[in-house]
Amino acid sequence: MKAWTVYEHRSLPFGQGDGEIPESVAGRLHAVASRTGLAGASGNGVLQFGRKALKARHIVGVVAAEGGMLEILPKIDMPGEDDDTSATAMGSVRRQLIHMLSVALDLKVDADTLTAIECQKHTLLEMLIRLFAAKLADALRAGMPRRYVSCADDLPALRGRLDVVRQFTVRAADPSRLACRFEALTPDIALNQIMKAAVARLTKLARASDTQRMLRELGFAYADIADVAPAALNWNGVVLDRTNARWRDLLALARLLLEGRFQTSSAGSEGGFALLFDMNRLFESYVAHLLRAALVGTDLHATTQGGRLFCLQHEGSGLFQTRPDILIKRGNAIVQIIDTKWKRTAPAISDRKRGVNQSDVYQMMAYGRLYGCGSLTLLYPHHGQLGDRPGILGRHTITGTSDILNTVTIDVSQIGIAREGARAIADRLIAGC
Repeated sequence: MKAWTVYEHRSLPFGQGDGEIPESVAGRLHAVASRTGLAGASGNGVLQFGRKALKARHIVGVVAAEGGMLEILPKIDMPGEDDDTSATAMGSVRRQLIHMLSVALDLKVDADTLTAIECQKHTLLEMLIRLFAAKLADALRAGMPRRYVSCADDLPALRGRLDVVRQFTVRAADPSRLACRFEALTPDIALNQIMKAAVARLTKLARASDTQRMLRELGFAYADIADVAPAALNWNGVVLDRTNARWRDLLALARLLLEGRFQTSSAGSEGGFALLFDMNRLFESYVAHLLRAALVGTDLHATTQGGRLFCLQHEGSGLFQTRPDILIKRGNAIVQIIDTKWKRTAPAISDRKRGVNQSDVYQMMAYGRLYGCGSLTLLYPHHGQLGDRPGILGRHTITGTSDILNTVTIDVSQIGIAREGARAIADRLIAGC
C-alpha cells in the first residue's frame, strides 16, 4: 500500500508523479474521511476533494483506503529544519505529535522510546502501532492480568456453593451432577479482551514486517481470550488497581487506537480506516495538562471546559452556553480565562492585529463579562516568523473597562521548551493573581 504525507491546510495534486496522488485513490480516501465524525455535515471537514487536488484541513492523522494511505501532519515549525517536506522534518513533527498525545492522555512515553521508533521511516500510525506493541510486550513479560469471576456449572463434585434453585428444578431428574456457583481465576476479562481486539485490528494495519511479526507473537499470547468486536468491548468493566496499574498506559493507547478522545477512529465495510485528531482539542488538552503540572504547589489550579454559563436567558431557560477552554481558579474564584487557538498568528510588521480573529476577541469579551474575570488570554502555538522567543505578543485593555486581554504564544516544537513555556505562563499567573 503506497503512502502519501501532507501537512494540514496543504494540498496534494492529482497525478501519477512524485508528490502526486491518483485521483481514484484520492476519491476513496475522501469517502472514508467523510464518514468520520470530524468530517461535518458537508463531509469535507477532514479532506476537501477539489478539481485538481486533495486538500487537508486542520484535522491530522491517517486515512487509509484501497490503494493507499494518507498521513496528515500538523504544521509545527521545528528548529533548524526549514525544509518541512524532508524526512527529518516530518520525523520531528511525528515525534512531537506523539509527545503531545502522550501528555494529553497522561501516558508515560520518554524521548528515548520515541527515538527508537525511527520517526523518519514510519508514518504516524505505524509509530503508534509500534509503541503499543512494544509496551504490550513489556507488560506481558510480567504476566497477563487475571481476576476472579463468578461462574456457574454442573459438576460431579461440589465446588463453591450449591445453587439450590437450579439443583431442585433443572437438575431434579438427574442428581448425579451438582449445580455449583463458584469464583474462578481467569485471564478472560475485559482488559485482556480489549488488548486482543487492539492487536487484531493493528495486525491488519501494520505495514512494517518487524511490527507485523511482533503483533503476530502477541496474538498467540491472547489465543485463549474471547474475541470481542471493538464496538462491543466492555470498557467500563476494566478494573485497575495496585495489582495491574502498569496497564493504565496500555489501556489509554488501546482506547486511542480503537475509539479515542481527540479523534475519530472508524473501519468501514469497504476496507477503509481513519485515525484522526482534531488539533484544536488536542492543543487545548496539551496546554491544560502542562499548566496543571506547572501550577502544582501553588494555590491555583486549572480546569477545562468549565463554567458553562449562558449568554442569554429566555423564559426561565438559558441560551448560548459558553465553555471557556481553560479556567484558572483560586478556590472557586476564577482569576484567569484562557482560550487556546490552533492557528498561526501573524508578525506585527504585517498585521497590527497579529492575525487574531475579531470573533475571538468578542468571545473573550463575553467571557470576561459573564464570569466577572478581568484577566483574559488567547493562547497560540509559536512559530518562527514571530521571533525566537515565545511569550506575550500583545497586552490590550478592553475599552471602557480595566479588563486585560493578552495574546500569548507557547512553543510546542520541543518537549522541554513547551514545559518551560507553561511554567513561564504559570509564573505570570501567580504574579498577576
